[in-house]
Amino acid sequence: MTGLAQYELQEGDGGSVLKLTGPYLVSTIGPIDQDLRVIEGDIVSVDISGVSEIDTVGAWLAREVASRLGAEVSGAGDRAQRLLGALEDIEAEDDLSAPRLPVWSRVPEALGEKVFQLRTGTYGVLSFLGALLIAAWSLIRNPRRFRMVALVRQAELVGVSALPIIGLMSFLIGIVIAQQGAVQLAQFGAETLTINLVGRITLRELGVLMTAIMVAGRSGSAFAAQLGTMKLTEEVDAMRTIGIAPMEALVIPRIMAAVLMMPLLGFYASCMAIIGGAVIGDLILGIPFWTFLSRIQEVVPTYDLWVGLIKAPVFGLIIGLAGCYHGLQVRGNSEEVGIRTTMSVVSAIFAVIVLDAFFAVFFTELGWG
Repeated sequence: MTGLAQYELQEGDGGSVLKLTGPYLVSTIGPIDQDLRVIEGDIVSVDISGVSEIDTVGAWLAREVASRLGAEVSGAGDRAQRLLGALEDIEAEDDLSAPRLPVWSRVPEALGEKVFQLRTGTYGVLSFLGALLIAAWSLIRNPRRFRMVALVRQAELVGVSALPIIGLMSFLIGIVIAQQGAVQLAQFGAETLTINLVGRITLRELGVLMTAIMVAGRSGSAFAAQLGTMKLTEEVDAMRTIGIAPMEALVIPRIMAAVLMMPLLGFYASCMAIIGGAVIGDLILGIPFWTFLSRIQEVVPTYDLWVGLIKAPVFGLIIGLAGCYHGLQVRGNSEEVGIRTTMSVVSAIFAVIVLDAFFAVFFTELGWG
């Protein structure tokens, strides 16, 4: 094959000779590299007189083959002699990997890097919040610049498109809560309290919390991926060039859509969970479907509904901020899009759960326990 390195075995009086021909360069020896490394037999010489071009990699390969077979390299020209001489003191068995630091050095170093990254990330989030507030104030002063079409489009993607999956998820969660709750309460002869359990836990906690987790995984990741791709393809820079503020055109509509849709989705999820509980009550507990729903109004305090509705927009704000912030932090290559998308979902879910714990304590101290 023309232009590639070749070899052949020639029989001689004192033994076989491995004759190398053609260019022995890093770009040409790939097809025969493995073949040369498995050659066996009584070979007395590796002849490189037929090599038209050679570089360091080619010289290394010829030297290693000769060393493994116990042969000598012959027919080397001036360039080949210089390369073989430079490689003479280098052994293939040398450990080329960096030394591994002991664990008592690695752990503090890694911890310090994480703390430094936390500080840098905090500065970045504060800077993003400042830019967001400036953009919001600018829109308040000039409301005609607000992009209503973008808000409606994002509201459709965050809210309307999520109705089937959130409804199904919440319905199944209601079934699980009712079934498992009834099993435990049956030990005390209190199966009818399943209504209280399903109503309070879904309206107050699980309805909005599971909705927030679903929206974070569905819409928050979409925000990060969309903005990250736009940043990577320089669309964001192009918008700045033509006088369009990315915060006003891209970020604010997405965050507003998440804030506005979360209360509606949370209430919808709670209703679907209650319906799931009512189905189980009718089929297993012997509580008629409509009796289950009417009892919900009697046993669930009104403030449980308000607790869920108050938490929902805050969760939506956190999800929108996390998705947009990480999307605009994409740098360098497409791998960064995936990394930032993952970070947006993880940080949003973590923040939502932590805030939910604070809300639980706050509303309990407020008397809405």
